[in-house]
Amino acid sequence: MDIVVCMKQVPDTTEVEIDREKGTLKREGVDAKTNLYDLYALELAQQIKERHGGTVTVVSMGPPQAQVMISEAYALGADRGILLSDRAFAGADTLATATALACALQKLGRPDLILVGMQTSDGDTAQVGPALAELLGLPHVAYVKELVDINPTSGVLTVVADMSDTVETLQVTMPALLTCSKEVCQPRLPSYLLKKATRQKAVEIWSAADISGESDMRGWFGLNGSPTRVEKVFPPSFDQSKETWSGAPAELAARLAGKLREMKIA
Repeated sequence: MDIVVCMKQVPDTTEVEIDREKGTLKREGVDAKTNLYDLYALELAQQIKERHGGTVTVVSMGPPQAQVMISEAYALGADRGILLSDRAFAGADTLATATALACALQKLGRPDLILVGMQTSDGDTAQVGPALAELLGLPHVAYVKELVDINPTSGVLTVVADMSDTVETLQVTMPALLTCSKEVCQPRLPSYLLKKATRQKAVEIWSAADISGESDMRGWFGLNGSPTRVEKVFPPSFDQSKETWSGAPAELAARLAGKLREMKIA
């Protein structure tokens, strides 16, 4: 089974710089980590490979420093890593990101299964996975919390999806795309032996020209291909003020209840 996991490196800090002109985050040179939900997608891919055979390819889009994340994915069992890295991809919104990933996956020959984290910690839109599936014309299920069964003969997947107000058991036929929640599995720790064996393993770098094919798709990538225009971007503020109360339990309970009503929490 040919499985692709789309992963993203996200800032590992709240102290990020903003490009005021473009309204985007400055990612280069910023401490970064793998998006947490993508680790659950990668673990699910590994479990499927171990059970049914096949290969796991990690695809990401980002600055050159994202190669570190893909090297870490090798230590978790990934067989191949591809990084889409080009100035043409900079400033991409969710649609332009999905477009670039779709072009890359078409170049790969459209895998049997695409796994994506349900959302990223820096955007929280949960849009890239479903948009990618639509661009590729694939069936998809979002917010998957359990993979119940895979029938290799028929290519039918049975999954459980948590849709916030309802939990649904669904069947989908491969090729397909799933976005994974934290409940789907527990990520393993990196293997020391794999890390040692893959230390020199290269990450393939693909440019916009590499994935645009015969028709020039570069106008659909990055800021130029992003219909979303950000009016204002700013890091969240943190209010660390605190109050210390003392008194009898009944008095403190009444005061706390009043404070919660004042804050419209209760």
